[in-house]
Amino acid sequence: MKDQKLSDAIRKEHEQLAREINYHNYRYYVLDEPVISDVEYDRLFRQLKQIEQEHPELETLDSPTQRVGAPPLKEFQNFTHPTPMLSLDNATSIEEFLEFHKRLQKELDIKKIEYLVEHKYDGLAIELIYEKGLLTLGSTRGDGVTGEVVTHNIKTIWTIPLKLTGEIIPDRLVVRGEAVMFRKDFLELNERYVSEGKKTFANPRNAAAGSLRQLDSRVTAERKLRMFVYGIGEKMGKGYHFKRLSEVYEQLKKWGFYINPHILVTDDTDRIIEYHKQWEAKRDFMDYDMDGIVIKVNRFEQQAHLGELTHSPRWSLAWKFKPKEATTEVEDIVVQVGRTGALTPTAILKPVPIGGVIVSRVTLHNQDEIERLDVRIGDTVVIYRAGDVIPKVTKVIIDKRPDRARPFRFPDRCPVCGTKVIKPEDEVIPRCINKRCPAILSESLKHFASRKAMNIEGIGEEWIQKFADTGLLKDVADFYYITRDDLLQYDRMGDKLAENMLNSIHKTKNTSFDHFLFALGIRYVGEHLARVLARHFPSLDDLIACSHETLLNIHEIGPKAAESVYQFFQQKENRNIVDKLKKGGVRIIYEKPQGQSLKGLKIVVTGTLENFSREEINSFIETNGGHALTSVSKNVDFVVSGTSPGSKIQKAREWGIRIINETEFMELVKTGRTK
Repeated sequence: MKDQKLSDAIRKEHEQLAREINYHNYRYYVLDEPVISDVEYDRLFRQLKQIEQEHPELETLDSPTQRVGAPPLKEFQNFTHPTPMLSLDNATSIEEFLEFHKRLQKELDIKKIEYLVEHKYDGLAIELIYEKGLLTLGSTRGDGVTGEVVTHNIKTIWTIPLKLTGEIIPDRLVVRGEAVMFRKDFLELNERYVSEGKKTFANPRNAAAGSLRQLDSRVTAERKLRMFVYGIGEKMGKGYHFKRLSEVYEQLKKWGFYINPHILVTDDTDRIIEYHKQWEAKRDFMDYDMDGIVIKVNRFEQQAHLGELTHSPRWSLAWKFKPKEATTEVEDIVVQVGRTGALTPTAILKPVPIGGVIVSRVTLHNQDEIERLDVRIGDTVVIYRAGDVIPKVTKVIIDKRPDRARPFRFPDRCPVCGTKVIKPEDEVIPRCINKRCPAILSESLKHFASRKAMNIEGIGEEWIQKFADTGLLKDVADFYYITRDDLLQYDRMGDKLAENMLNSIHKTKNTSFDHFLFALGIRYVGEHLARVLARHFPSLDDLIACSHETLLNIHEIGPKAAESVYQFFQQKENRNIVDKLKKGGVRIIYEKPQGQSLKGLKIVVTGTLENFSREEINSFIETNGGHALTSVSKNVDFVVSGTSPGSKIQKAREWGIRIINETEFMELVKTGRTK
């Protein structure tokens, strides 16, 4: 009986300490209003940690001690976001912002639009998922559709609640925000790394990104990351029906999240212009890096009406600040040859720091651009770089032009293979037309092996270049004919590395039709057009045999792309490479044609389905001729509802849109009866 009383006393002491520490964390990290000293806080934390060490059964998922990091992971798992994490369209001037505003006025047919305006953080986008109030998963944005699971690292960020607070907690909540490192923490980290003889980070954003992708979350815990919340991706459960994004922000704060206090809600465009001007002037004095402001339509009903494009919402805009500039000297101009044979001039610069990054080279695009700028070797030029934007030359400082400065002219022969270059009449870029050109081959090989193509993970660009230089890889199909003996002839190549490379190649032998088409490197065929072609043609043989007219008649395939695809497969050399890939074991996995029973229908899916993941159901809809949308508007034909549906159901009811379950949806596909 005495032991039971002691156990109850310890349990109560543990609960009280956890509540007290969480309260002080909220005061310090969210409100920035601490009420106890660091010494007192540390005493409470050590006390809690000691209790959990003596009584491990008291350690819970939401305990403050979970933020100190866990043992290293072997690798990150991939995670498909419930809805895509889209990018934002950009504006760089008042005129572009006002054009955006006028377009929305016209589409919404109103004069006054209420906007929520906030800072555009220069960090790393992350997504959090809470189940019944507990943080169960944290992931990076990745490519917007698929990210990496970094839950253990996410838990070390003190501004992220491990457990939601408040009276009504949703069954499921998806929260999105930006992980950043404050400047003072960045400087302290770099100073410590210098003293330890370690490589320092270029800027706070790189430090934040590197910290979140640590396999050992104890390293992340040492780096003092923070998170700014900017919305929800999917809310599931009853109790909340928001009409405005600003209402969501208020509720997120009640749930325990840090919300930036510098948010503006207004329908006055002049106030937004002033807000942009104000923070652009202050950005160098902020605690964190920011490169602009984000303008969002505040009312969800209007957001739904405006909808989304493939990569960005139509109701939001990132208005960038003027990029940071620097002056430096052009030491030389060299020509690089890309995988399509394009000759691109590149300025070799006297290295100069811009926005925390050392810039030593910058593309000059083409001869026309060089002449427009009148840039010469030896000139002093102004270059700019904002965030991750590629550095660009904006002007030449003529007053500083030295007597030794000399103009640059494109060579009439390829600088790599010596073949005479051509310049098509309707293009500004000269090209090498020698398909055996070493530069074209090496760039084609790197593209073929890249993540979004065949995804040969185990062979880096350095090794690919070496294999090309030594003749092991004469074309992209040669990847699938490499043997162990071939690899072991190279210096620094051991049995284990050779085995890993061969295994990596073997894993890619089964690939999707669209990835295969993208990997071939057909000019004008990017990821999107590769998917369009893969959906349109039942097989590669059908695509090879099709006419030029057939390609022209495909929606989204323009004249140049149609001509490029047609001519690519007309060339015997390219068909031989395709045959060689097949003989090497490459097998194309085709989407099974399902018919056109959903042709033209706009469908939104919400909740958890029994027989499909979100990615699978969206692909199924597209394969059957429908359009899988991510938001509800009056133009939607159906909403398919699974278990624990989100707020999209309420919106569908408000719009009077038909709601069906998974069984009804499959019956619709089977019968084609849409009424």
